[in-house]
Order: sequence, then C-alpha cells, then structure tokens
Amino acid sequence: MAAEIVKLGMYVAFGGAVTFKNARRAVQAAAVVPEDRLLVETDCPYMAPEPLRGRRCDSSMIAYVAERLAAIRGVDPQVLLNQTCANARAVYNL
Repeated sequence: MAAEIVKLGMYVAFGGAVTFKNARRAVQAAAVVPEDRLLVETDCPYMAPEPLRGRRCDSSMIAYVAERLAAIRGVDPQVLLNQTCANARAVYNL
C-alpha cells in the first residue's frame, strides 16, 4: 500500500507504532518508502513510542520514532531527521 501511495505522489508518515515489537508491516513499509517521501510524526496524544508506551504522547518523543526509522533504513538518525524536515517543509510549502 505504501508503494501505491508514493506512486500517487503522496508522502508516508510513521509514528510511534513503528517502534512496537509487533509492527512488522510498518517496518516493511518504512524500509521501502523513498527518502524524499518519508515523514515522521508522533500520533499525539496516543500511541507513544517504545520505551514510553502508556504515557501521553507529545512531540518531544519524535526522536524515538526517528531513531527507529533510521535503524530500519540503515542511516544515521540525524540524516533521517534532516531529510524528513526537508520533506515536511515541502509538504507545508515552507
């Protein structure tokens, strides 16, 4: 489904759920979404990432999502954050 979304020119965002132990489909999608179509989100106020599950989610937790996505994709977390920041600027025309 992620590949089809990208073909339509859309972006794909990943939140705290990608850090969960049983997030197989999200992990598979995160591995193949092109870097210029990838976004990071927090799913506020629910679905806090591991290791903070059960807490109220907020934007301060986005680093956990970025770290997990970077690990899945085999890149440095800062590289991933820089790319997703550029992608968000494109999405919001900033």
